[in-house]
Amino acid sequence: MNGAMYREILSDNLLPSARALKMKRGWVFQHDNDPKHTARATKEWLRKKHFKVLEWPSQSPDLNPIDKNITALEEICMEEWAKIPSTKRLSTALN
Repeated sequence: MNGAMYREILSDNLLPSARALKMKRGWVFQHDNDPKHTARATKEWLRKKHFKVLEWPSQSPDLNPIDKNITALEEICMEEWAKIPSTKRLSTALN
């Protein structure tokens, strides 16, 4: 797959899926740092469509669940959750 194919998949599926799932304003799209995801043309396409994209650190082992057992993954999630201000956690839980 190349960047053009990836953008075509996004075009055909991303917004229709968000609508079908009844996603409210403010949702954030997440993908990793694969070259087709970070290509200038892909970033520009996402920007023009006004999609918010989660910043994702390159090759972060802490964020790769495949490399973790359930206990380690739960610990990482709890640590990250604790870093989110409680007012933000409450508004996220209510949406």
